[in-house]
Amino acid sequence: MRLVGKVALITGSGTGIGRATAQKMAAEGARVVVAELNAAAGEQTAQIIAQAGGDALFVRTDVTDPDSVQATIARCMDHYGALHILHNNAGGSTLVDSTVIDAPLEEFWRVIKLDLFGTFLGCRFGIPAIIQSGGGSVINMSSNVALMGVPGRDCYTAAKGGVAAMTRSMAVEFASQKVRVNAIAPSATMTARVIALAAGNAAIDNLAKASLVGLIEPEDIADMAVFLGSEESRKVTGQVYPVDSGVTIS
Repeated sequence: MRLVGKVALITGSGTGIGRATAQKMAAEGARVVVAELNAAAGEQTAQIIAQAGGDALFVRTDVTDPDSVQATIARCMDHYGALHILHNNAGGSTLVDSTVIDAPLEEFWRVIKLDLFGTFLGCRFGIPAIIQSGGGSVINMSSNVALMGVPGRDCYTAAKGGVAAMTRSMAVEFASQKVRVNAIAPSATMTARVIALAAGNAAIDNLAKASLVGLIEPEDIADMAVFLGSEESRKVTGQVYPVDSGVTIS
């Protein structure tokens, strides 16, 4: 039980990596805020955790809306009295992404708003709550596309590169207030959404084929998130961890 006594808030935790992380953190003893835009999916995650004997609260959250994010953090503090782990997981690319020449401008701003601005807002309102709670861990979601050249995904690359850079700057800024800030950089992870994307996108399909030690499952990312949220990583900050089955080195 590596997270006993901790409160974790996970955005985008209605499905995929977010749900897997919520379940693993709850199983490790954390009380979990399921912050999700899709109410049915978020409620289902909270119910799954409760049925397994865990403690979870669903709060409908739009990570692109400052008022919504601020209200979710406030609800977490009111309900559980603390926040120790903030996992800014919400995000994602689409098949509309392309090169800087061909990508629709709407797609660029969509992914910047969701992946980069959403992470910015989570930190803006979540870090003060973590400081108030005596310190803790911020876990952002970057991507292996921020660490290597991947053609045809220039919108997503811009957003996830920004998350990686912001992670390092915040780690320096808030270390003295006992807040650690790290990021996970997955490669193609076999969520339902990514499987659908891989079926129609050669670049993503090639990433999956380049895996050295097998395809990545949501639980693999969740395991890293648990580590970064636990005291096992108490001296780790400002790092971007590839969980990529060796894709970035192959």
